[in-house]
Amino acid sequence: MLFNSDLFLFVFLPVTYLLFLAVAGRSAAAARLVLVVASCTFYGAWRLDFLPLLLASAAGNYALGLLIGRLGRAGSPLAGAVLAAGVTADLGLLGYYKYAGFFSETLGLGGGFGELILPLGISFYTFTQIAYLVDVRGEPAKAERDPVRYLLFVTVFPHLIAGPILHHRDMIPQFSFRAAPGERAEDFVVGLAIFVLGLFKKVILADGVQPFIALAFGTHQPGVQEAWVGALAFTLQLYFDFSGYSDMAIGLARMFGLRFPLNFDSPYRAESIIDFWRRWHMTLSRFLRDYLYIPLGGNRAGLGHLPNLMITMMLGGLWHGAGWTYVAWGALHGAFLIVNHLWRRLRTGVPALARPWPGAWMVARLLTFLCVVVAWVFFRADDMAQAGRVLQGMAGLTGDGARLSCRIVSTEASRACLAGLPLAAWWIGGLLVVAAVMPNTQQIMVRWRPALDAVRPPNWPVPLLAFRPNLGWAAVLAVLFAVSVVWLRADSPFLYYQF
Repeated sequence: MLFNSDLFLFVFLPVTYLLFLAVAGRSAAAARLVLVVASCTFYGAWRLDFLPLLLASAAGNYALGLLIGRLGRAGSPLAGAVLAAGVTADLGLLGYYKYAGFFSETLGLGGGFGELILPLGISFYTFTQIAYLVDVRGEPAKAERDPVRYLLFVTVFPHLIAGPILHHRDMIPQFSFRAAPGERAEDFVVGLAIFVLGLFKKVILADGVQPFIALAFGTHQPGVQEAWVGALAFTLQLYFDFSGYSDMAIGLARMFGLRFPLNFDSPYRAESIIDFWRRWHMTLSRFLRDYLYIPLGGNRAGLGHLPNLMITMMLGGLWHGAGWTYVAWGALHGAFLIVNHLWRRLRTGVPALARPWPGAWMVARLLTFLCVVVAWVFFRADDMAQAGRVLQGMAGLTGDGARLSCRIVSTEASRACLAGLPLAAWWIGGLLVVAAVMPNTQQIMVRWRPALDAVRPPNWPVPLLAFRPNLGWAAVLAVLFAVSVVWLRADSPFLYYQF
């Protein structure tokens, strides 16, 4: 079931919210049970046969958490062994479904693993539970004893399919569902506003630019214009798709009185790759830092931490997908981060380089954006050969100059080509301005504390755009919702659903 579907918008969400509202004021336990049942229904609507896998994973990790907590409180060294077994089992399950086909094909082993279907959300609920087990080993008293509360932590439907990666210490205390008079109504209004803004981003902005991607990513050799239009179109589609999903997840959670962590914070405004990864998929970045990079050695003195950066980013790339293009994408970002750290070290040692100069921030932002666009080519490409063709086109090495060749075989690419470059330029130019200048959703909603994290101040004052629960904003949101519903597409899943 997709957030941007008729079934979700007009059946699942209203029914779930009304049931929650009917019981939340009287019994937090009943409210938790309603959300657990709703979340399992939400997941099972996609593939009912994968629901037992999700429930078994949750049950196993719940039991392991209790055991680790009990052994840890007793000071038993067996707690570490149980943790290692639990993490191995979680990674083994993820590896079987996500990577068995990739490694068997790479090693020429065969075995029919290519027929495996990847369960939706398995990467997210697996990483969420690995973090839980590791933290319980460090703080045994944090082991959750209530099975329903734990199951809700793992399955709560706004995050279940595509994140964010939740942390038990942030979420489980919120499952008491205490609300002062008027607070429930505020949560609903604020959450609904954030959800509608996210829905508009996904349905209109992300899906609107999507047809132009085929100009670059096909079986043909794209020219300069085709390659750059396609690469920028994907760069912006992924941006507004993920931004839209993140808003919708935060908005849905807030409707039920829950605050999620931020997962997206205007990453195309970053002035370095280090800054980019503090803004893009923020919960994954923190997970990789806390549970992979730091255990590998973290920021060792000197340059010893640089190999850890590369290992972390390559594994982060592989987490996104089982393919060499994802490994290449992670390796590129690892290389970018290494260069970024070396540059910072050089500036520290050479005061003249650290001296600010006019326009430096703009150059830094453009250079960072260019690096991100180049890396996205590998992320989007079906294989390394296709990525090479697109990069050749972007570099002008195809002999086509700046001509739009329209040598395209797919129907989608033909439609995009017939639409012409002027339309593509309007879409891409407009979305670039929105991504680079406009305040993001959490900045618009800052007064209402939309998420767990502090909100970064906008670049310029936005009193006119700040959300207020009044008729003007109600009219704007009604229009955005109506336009989004008219353009709903049944075949438009969020891009991060596949990870």
